[in-house]
Amino acid sequence: MERRSRDLLELELRAPRVRRNGGGGLFRRLMGKLERAESLDGAVRAISPLAQRLVANGRLRSVLHGDATGLPLHVILTDVPFGAWFMAQYLDLFPDEGSQRAATRLVGLGVVAAAPTALSGWAEWALADRATRRVGIVHAGANGVAVLIFLGSWTARRRGRRRLGVRLARVGGLVLIVGGFLGGYMGSSRRGPRWIDHGR
Repeated sequence: MERRSRDLLELELRAPRVRRNGGGGLFRRLMGKLERAESLDGAVRAISPLAQRLVANGRLRSVLHGDATGLPLHVILTDVPFGAWFMAQYLDLFPDEGSQRAATRLVGLGVVAAAPTALSGWAEWALADRATRRVGIVHAGANGVAVLIFLGSWTARRRGRRRLGVRLARVGGLVLIVGGFLGGYMGSSRRGPRWIDHGR
């Protein structure tokens, strides 16, 4: 019984150390490299003044940051483009005209919804530390590429080039998943002690 208690105590003492070091997974190691990538600091410095404007107003910052709900607005808004684009790809599996028309509309909805989603994301980014901002630059870049690809998909569909539009959507979906993993990592970092508020 005493040995079991000692084993449990040892596990509890080791657990925080594993979380702090980020574990040994490949994804964690890649994120660690991004966090230490000083080559991204130029982009961070260029965008910071613009992002800070989004959180300059206290009330707006509170809404965007989710102070009342504990859930940042960006986390909610991402469901719209993600849901629209992946539902469009599901409807692409059906050859009927109704499904094709609905898929085109969903792709367009995702493109439109990407704008407020991005703005809320930059507001979150403005409150992060430098390491998280470096990851955020790559996250925003991946999502920006995905938006452009889906815009191309929507354009192709509107011009009657459905096959091209479907292929572009599939490529955009893959890029979006990459951006989603990066965003998920940033969200997990937000729950740790590294997230700071520059405006308070």
